[in-house]
Amino acid sequence: MSSVADEGDLTAKATIRNAALRLFAERGHDAVTVREIAAAAGVSPALVVHHFGSKDGLREAVDGYAAKAFDALFAMDEHDLAEMLTGGNSMSIAEMFARAFPHGSPLPAYLRRLLLVNDPAAAALFGRWYALTGRLLDSMTEIGAVRPTEDPAVRAAFFLVNDLALILLRNQVAAAIGVDPLTPEGVARWAKEVTAVYTTGAFVSAPRQEPS
Repeated sequence: MSSVADEGDLTAKATIRNAALRLFAERGHDAVTVREIAAAAGVSPALVVHHFGSKDGLREAVDGYAAKAFDALFAMDEHDLAEMLTGGNSMSIAEMFARAFPHGSPLPAYLRRLLLVNDPAAAALFGRWYALTGRLLDSMTEIGAVRPTEDPAVRAAFFLVNDLALILLRNQVAAAIGVDPLTPEGVARWAKEVTAVYTTGAFVSAPRQEPS
């Protein structure tokens, strides 16, 4: 995926959907009108209604498009994904997002808004990704890349939330470290430190106090 719309996806309907996606990501569904979407797409409000029936219909189309784009990141067997995340050229889920949705794509911001307001579409995505993360960790445990845990549910949630943090707190993280974490440079810095924490740990045992 190299952009919000594929090069062959340049129909009026796709143009309207993409304009709505960008406006929804910036301001939220409720704050955007059909007239504003039409203006951004360069079409008439009547054409928006013709293609989608209503703003609710357009929102459903945008949600479906976004969900398909996000789920496409994980459209492979869990064992293959586990090998990719732990192999010699491994990458994190955050890096997968960065590669799939380059700078300027409204999709990360759209996901952020949906997650923060606990939108049903985002809740469904989170549920699917949580289940996938659990299966992925099981596969990684089987191949010896991850230590077994007594609480796999919490571990799956931790790993998923850690990667989603780069989307939810993208602007804040960028201000803190001086680079957008969803750019190649930012992802490289983030992945290097996160990998070190995951593989070697961040804490050491406190030195023993000698008795006085």
